[in-house]
Amino acid sequence: MQTIEALPTPAALIDRQRLLGNLREMQQRATQEGVALRPHAKTHKTPELARLQQELGATGITVATVDEAEAFVAAGLTDVRVAYPTVGIDRYERLLALMAQARISFCLDTPEAIRAASDFFAARGRQAEVLLEVDTGFGRTGVRWDDARRLVDCARLIQESPGLRLIGLLTHAGQAYHGPGPDESPADALRRVAAEERDRLLAAAVTLQQAGLAHPERFELSVGSTPTAHYFTNRTEQGFRITEIRPGNYVFHDVMQVALGSCTRDACALTVLARVVSRKPDGRGGWWVFLDAGKKALATDQGYGTRGYGLPLYHPASRTPLPHAVIERLSEEHGWMHVRGGTTLQIGDRVQIVPNHACLIAPLLRRFYVLEGDEVVAEWSVVDAASSVRSASSTC
Repeated sequence: MQTIEALPTPAALIDRQRLLGNLREMQQRATQEGVALRPHAKTHKTPELARLQQELGATGITVATVDEAEAFVAAGLTDVRVAYPTVGIDRYERLLALMAQARISFCLDTPEAIRAASDFFAARGRQAEVLLEVDTGFGRTGVRWDDARRLVDCARLIQESPGLRLIGLLTHAGQAYHGPGPDESPADALRRVAAEERDRLLAAAVTLQQAGLAHPERFELSVGSTPTAHYFTNRTEQGFRITEIRPGNYVFHDVMQVALGSCTRDACALTVLARVVSRKPDGRGGWWVFLDAGKKALATDQGYGTRGYGLPLYHPASRTPLPHAVIERLSEEHGWMHVRGGTTLQIGDRVQIVPNHACLIAPLLRRFYVLEGDEVVAEWSVVDAASSVRSASSTC
């Protein structure tokens, strides 16, 4: 049995028990609130974890790209939602091919994209399932929830487009990552944003109902973000209820989730294993300790509540931080960890780091080592769309 000491570095490690605890907790919350759990797979990008989510009760899967959709369909997933404004004939051609193997749905939010998508699918005798994306406060893509005229115009255009079928509304409360206001606790901020996300999407649905474009029994309402999912409660408005949640990061959690109040450090299931490759005094009584995990292993994301580029651990089992240590800089292959005062770390020693943003680790390190204690019980590779499609084609 391979142990953690034999692993190459840098490496992405998953604590299996923490992972299972996170999966079960979110599934229980979804069941309690009467919604489907459609996890966002961009966080882990691994078929093994996706299947585990399905076995525990998840309904379908969410992806961000057509590449991911192809890879997960090739891996056997049969209900895939692209939660992204999907524009371009190249993408439509690939989604059309996937529709022969799985239920595929995607988002649109502009008249131009609606017309182009309808023209493509109608010309091929197909009708694609589409959700109108709604902006409930993040300010990124989507029709503003309170822009009644544009909501109605876009929804009616989809309804009247021969190549499309409007199945619901979708939103993402990315503003949950901004952190609390001056008079809020982190938990209060997440409760507020979760309520805004829910209530504003329900209001958009009622707007369409009043225009004769939506019916509560045949309309999906999809919300998503790990921070708001932890504080989500459902409610009914004119017969409408939220029908699904789409958290992704919850499988691993990270430094930002802890700071935001989504979880405690004990729920952080993902760490990056790094090795000390050099060290030298800083000239001020402390040390620079250089790790073999730089931008290509930890990424450069920082956000609310983060300090440096990840949390180095002293006791990985208890998630106790390494005293006085901050990863202050990242080169491509080097992590510059500064330690105030003395350090016991020696050349070749290994350090586990909780990443600031867990969703970036999969595309950087491409493989997860699943641990029970210090023993590796599984290796999960990150999906590669091109190779998945080639492999599937070669077996036909």
